[in-house]
Amino acid sequence: MIAQQIINAVSLGGVYALLALGLAIVFSIVGLINFAHGELMTLSGYALLAALIFGLPFPAAVLVAVSCGALAAVAMERVAFRPMRGASVTSLLLTSFAVSSLLKVVFQNGISARPQAVAMPGWMTGAFSFGDFTIGVGPSISIVVSALALIALEVFLRRSVTGTAMRAAAEDFNVVRLMGIPASRIIATAFLLSGLLAGLAAMLWVAQRASVDPLMGFTPVLKAFIAAVVGGLGSLPGAVAGGFLLGVIEVLLQATLPAAVAPYRDAIVLSGVIAVLLVRPQGLIPAVRAQRS
Repeated sequence: MIAQQIINAVSLGGVYALLALGLAIVFSIVGLINFAHGELMTLSGYALLAALIFGLPFPAAVLVAVSCGALAAVAMERVAFRPMRGASVTSLLLTSFAVSSLLKVVFQNGISARPQAVAMPGWMTGAFSFGDFTIGVGPSISIVVSALALIALEVFLRRSVTGTAMRAAAEDFNVVRLMGIPASRIIATAFLLSGLLAGLAAMLWVAQRASVDPLMGFTPVLKAFIAAVVGGLGSLPGAVAGGFLLGVIEVLLQATLPAAVAPYRDAIVLSGVIAVLLVRPQGLIPAVRAQRS
């Protein structure tokens, strides 16, 4: 039971960390909290459903779905956010809300407002045992995928020229532009990585629920935003730390709260977030160039 709860906590925290990292990458470079990030997640979920309906093998369907999330993020930046470059934080926020609302309406009226079942492979719903412990296959895969994605992103940011330029842009974007590095390429890469992480998170989210609906991305991205704020808005290590911390707290409360108090779990979590921010207003691991709005 304890081992299962630990697996669930790390699994949920991994999803939040992927989403929070996607938000933090864009925020650190553009200064934008992209609330349409959840719709990228939803789009990847519907892409997975469509790919499976058209008969693609499951691994190929996952690849298509994640690619759709990444490409949609680049298209979103090109169509909605690039024309707003240099605008105020308020204007960028309103734009992201508008894009989010527009995509929700498209999903609800163009596909269906009801949840659609996704046929997951039977082996993903199974479990394996170690002695007295029984561990689900789905949460275990979620942990492995989250860990590999975070390691791959860290290697990209540390070892590649583009990754180094992105880290420099996160600290001082004007200096990077003066060095001749195209701003559009850095920003497009940030959105591409953000969409890629949203697509991966969508696959892990769908794997645990076997359904997709127009509001699928709203709740997890809201939690990821909270995790990014707790970790330190704009800080990539902070986003990961905040995501795992939030996942652990949620599962711990779910397992220990009495039935009468369980409906207040989110309120308790948010109270804890407020307490953390009162002590450390810049988050657990503040960004080098902290921004608040």
